[in-house]
Amino acid sequence: MTEKYPITVDEVRDAQDSLRTGITEHEAKNFKEAIAAFKKSAMIHPFDEQHISELETKLKGGNFKLQQESIAYMGCAAVHLNEMIHGLDEDQKQEVPIDDSLTNAFKDW
Repeated sequence: MTEKYPITVDEVRDAQDSLRTGITEHEAKNFKEAIAAFKKSAMIHPFDEQHISELETKLKGGNFKLQQESIAYMGCAAVHLNEMIHGLDEDQKQEVPIDDSLTNAFKDW
């Protein structure tokens, strides 16, 4: 996981917005739309360019329901956002209003 350039506040905001959209779609049982949003979130400033394609391959190789696939991508996007947040300096973190529900979830990681 090497960085090509520093993570920006705008990238973190975009990743968080896409993750939030994905969670909303998942809760509405719109799993295809949720997966698309989670993938979008995970591909903003990717730490590993191949991660999503590797996850897709593993999921297609299994016998998973669409809801289960959505949960897998949700986890991927959430971990990715958490790593992005850790890549910001303290001043930048103040510029990004992190959703409280996400902050609480990340505290345990």
